[in-house]
Amino acid sequence: MAKGTGITKAVAVGIGVVTVSSVCGLVLMVVMFQIQIDEKRPLVPPTPSKPPVLPTDLPTNLRLHDYLLPESYKVVLQPYLYSAITNNYTNQSFFFSGNSTVRLKCMKDSKTILLHVHNLNVKNVEVRKSGSDEKLASRYTIHNNESNFLVINLEGQLSGNGTYYDIFTNFEGELFEDLSGFYVNRYTEKSKDEDEEDEERNRFLATSLLQPTDARRVFPCFDEPALKAVFDITIIHRPGITALSNGMGDSGSIEIDGEEWVVTTFTPTPIMSTYLLAFTLADFTYKSIPTGTNMHIYARKEAIVAGHADYAVEITHKILIHYEKEFGLKYPLDKLDQIALPDLSVGAMENWGFISYQESGLLYDEVTGSTFDKEWVATLIAHELAHQWFGNLVTMRWWNDLWLNEAFATYMSYIGVEAAGWDLKDLIVLREIQSAFQVDSLNSSHPLSLYENDIQTSSEIIELFDDVTYSKGAAVLRMLSAFMTDQAFMKGLKTYLYNFQYNNTVYNDLLECLQGETNLDLEGFMSTWIEQVGYPVITINTQTGDTSQEQFLLKPGVGHDIPWQVQITYIKSDDSGLKKDLLKVKGPVRRPHFQLIDSDKWVLANINCTGFYRVNYDEENWNKLLMQLEKDHHMIPVINRGQLIDDAFNLARGHRLNVSIALSLTKFLVNDTEYIPWESALKNLDHFVLMFDRSEVYGAITKYLRKQVRGLYEHFEEYTNNATIPKDYTDQNNQVNAISVACTYGLPECISMATSLFMDHKNDSNIFSIPSEIHPNLRRAIYCSAIAAGDEDDWEFVWEEYQRTTVAAEKDKLRYALSCTKEIWLLNRYLEYTLDPSKIRKMDMVSTINYIAKNVAGQPLAWDFVRGKWSYITQEYGAGIISLGSLLDGVTKRFSRDVELEELKQFQREQDKEDQGFAARALEQVIERTEANIIWVNENKQNVKDWFNGEL
Repeated sequence: MAKGTGITKAVAVGIGVVTVSSVCGLVLMVVMFQIQIDEKRPLVPPTPSKPPVLPTDLPTNLRLHDYLLPESYKVVLQPYLYSAITNNYTNQSFFFSGNSTVRLKCMKDSKTILLHVHNLNVKNVEVRKSGSDEKLASRYTIHNNESNFLVINLEGQLSGNGTYYDIFTNFEGELFEDLSGFYVNRYTEKSKDEDEEDEERNRFLATSLLQPTDARRVFPCFDEPALKAVFDITIIHRPGITALSNGMGDSGSIEIDGEEWVVTTFTPTPIMSTYLLAFTLADFTYKSIPTGTNMHIYARKEAIVAGHADYAVEITHKILIHYEKEFGLKYPLDKLDQIALPDLSVGAMENWGFISYQESGLLYDEVTGSTFDKEWVATLIAHELAHQWFGNLVTMRWWNDLWLNEAFATYMSYIGVEAAGWDLKDLIVLREIQSAFQVDSLNSSHPLSLYENDIQTSSEIIELFDDVTYSKGAAVLRMLSAFMTDQAFMKGLKTYLYNFQYNNTVYNDLLECLQGETNLDLEGFMSTWIEQVGYPVITINTQTGDTSQEQFLLKPGVGHDIPWQVQITYIKSDDSGLKKDLLKVKGPVRRPHFQLIDSDKWVLANINCTGFYRVNYDEENWNKLLMQLEKDHHMIPVINRGQLIDDAFNLARGHRLNVSIALSLTKFLVNDTEYIPWESALKNLDHFVLMFDRSEVYGAITKYLRKQVRGLYEHFEEYTNNATIPKDYTDQNNQVNAISVACTYGLPECISMATSLFMDHKNDSNIFSIPSEIHPNLRRAIYCSAIAAGDEDDWEFVWEEYQRTTVAAEKDKLRYALSCTKEIWLLNRYLEYTLDPSKIRKMDMVSTINYIAKNVAGQPLAWDFVRGKWSYITQEYGAGIISLGSLLDGVTKRFSRDVELEELKQFQREQDKEDQGFAARALEQVIERTEANIIWVNENKQNVKDWFNGEL
């Protein structure tokens, strides 16, 4: 308990008296105060007005404020890089410094400015009202997370209503070798020493790849495509280096701290997005395009002297003029340069006025180059030049509509190459439509146009650079053009480009311009193709005339219920005329014109594969088409022969058609030598090989393929033996198919031919100084066949030649051949090389691993390698646009077993645990594909085995 206390009685009485007196006094005071209030009431103070709430916090998403509009940038960059190290006293420097002043228009009062910055050391930030020296007090912070925000908080505020402000930043950064942002390339160049002997010297260059979100790695900026501005670039660099950028350059020498430097100032760009800015510093030379004003091809000196840029010089202006006519607008810049880079993580990049390419995409060697190499150069140039209008002049507002850039460039490239003498329009079915079908038959695919808020992070943006965006987009544009007529389509495009030049668009802007050229309901027709995932399978019952549609999926499941508007084109065997029918509903619809009575009559839909859909028939109509193909395949258009094969095999994979019907559709090929049906069959039979080449079914498959390809091989054998090629380009492709299939599946005469040619090739010590006996078209196939049949010595020979040659296209053929060996230890060694840039260039890492995974001996090695090195790969390659999704796709194509599915899911759990967003959609897709493969193999293995055994 507590300790007690006490007081006297006298003191207690005194305290009581004082207390009563005090209470009485307080009561009197309250009464008197109330009397005063009643006599003169005080005024009620006004409600204080609240000051305006100024934005000070970060936005709830990862987008910049839309009321700060950049108008121009003045950027000065000073890379300290040397193009060559000429003595032991010079230290190479992978470092740059710079400053930038961006002028912006403020449309709303604000206390905060948001810009983007990533991997830069920002040393100073100043904010001034334009035209004034008065500096606004501010402090800044950098958010090193997905936002990449440089947040400038002001003590005062920016005034809205179009007031201009200048933001000055001073910064420094590092030139990495990660193929993104502002980065370094290493390469070797042959030169003469004092004794006139060839000597390889190490060289360096600095270049840029800013798409999609890497301009922020070079200077603080508003790095969103809709925030276009004019860019005024100055580069201070070492002597002996040429600086190139989007505009015309003017150079002069200065001295800084006792050292000589060169200052190159470029003419301002047109108003454009940050990702289209580009710069390169290299000791390159060029070849001018004589018919074009200020057009040049830049490359290594050795390549220019050897004439490897001549073909690009020949065709660039032709394609450009062709586009000017097609699009109704002149190329808007005063110069167009193209540069071939030793290392670029994408095939090419459409920087406005200064396009970057991998060397194999721009340079062509007449001696070692194949026809396919030459066509690739033409196609890639046509793609990038199309971007100068679609993407650069008119740009999508946000990355969710990336297809407005890439689908148009892909589709228009088939039109552009015509000016260079290539007729490739039918090959769009193989290259784009069938490729897009594969990824878009998965629920984990995505619509062409997504909601803006669904695409936020850099990883999510990079994932959109896929077959849906490029290939499905091109296929849908081709379908739309056929629906409204090619003439009306091109006329609407001219309006689109004219109305929105130097601006940004969403896809409805495109539809409105096209709608002005037709009475058809384009929005009704196109909305489902653009806004929803997937595509339909149209089922035609020729016994009842019923027609229906539903979403096509490889994995059994429930698709969405939204029907597509489908224009069905068809022919009937008793009527040669092409007919059209529009299907808008999902359930069965009675269409008597599809009903067939005669036993020998058939119907064929989706003529020339114009529509982006698959077609299924009742079994009787399938059998009639089979009979027609075996009786006279010429009665079926060549594109549709390929389409029937591709549809049937995928319908069988999707559990909608008996697998024996699909396999039977390959029997007529013994009499067909056309490329499209053969290529379609080989791509689909390759799936059977991937599913069964680790089982007892594989023996029967190899025997069947060997039997079927013999006629095709013999058809081209005279050309092959004479080291010549057919005249027609599609025949040239099929000659390669004949050799690849015949040698791969053990046709003795093919293996003998390939081995003999390779040995002659190997024994010629001057193989790269004189034309080889192996035609360049056939080298890839023959090299691979010989290495597969050869030994370690053969592999070492090809590896040495790979290291020695400087021609990129020839290196690619040799690099592919090295993956064909059956020796496990060599494949493991080759995998290790892929992470050594001195052996395999960074840009070739993904394709090389995928080549190895294509080899049945290399596939498990490649998967284990990717899993084990994933953290390193994502660290080294994940920041840029390089396709890690393609890597996952390539190393898992054979997955069809429960244990492999569990490995994938475990891999996904590990990524989720580490919060890695790299290739997340691609991982979902390969998991879904593997689940579909497991189900299909379990259901069909015995039937497949029985069918192939029955054909032997």
